[in-house]
Amino acid sequence: MKKSFNEKCYEILKRVPKGKVTTYGLIARELNCKAYRAVGNAMNKNPYAPEVPCHRVVKSNGEIGGFAFGEKKKRKMLEKEGVKFNKNDDKILNFESYLYKF
Repeated sequence: MKKSFNEKCYEILKRVPKGKVTTYGLIARELNCKAYRAVGNAMNKNPYAPEVPCHRVVKSNGEIGGFAFGEKKKRKMLEKEGVKFNKNDDKILNFESYLYKF
């Protein structure tokens, strides 16, 4: 049976370890496409959370990005995994050090 776009996104995302983040664009690239907005839509509809850790997907500029349960909850979940943020905004501190590339 052929997997849906969303299911392919979730499979890729499961590879991102605790304490790391990836981007919508990197997941799209791993799928050989440029549909990063569709990846965001898939994350928003993720029925497998927290096993499929959609909270680990952020914007390519290091900003936290959206989350179905709210950005405060997303930040709290990432901080619990050891991800650090700038005090003045929702950008990840030393973003590249937390970035998981496929």
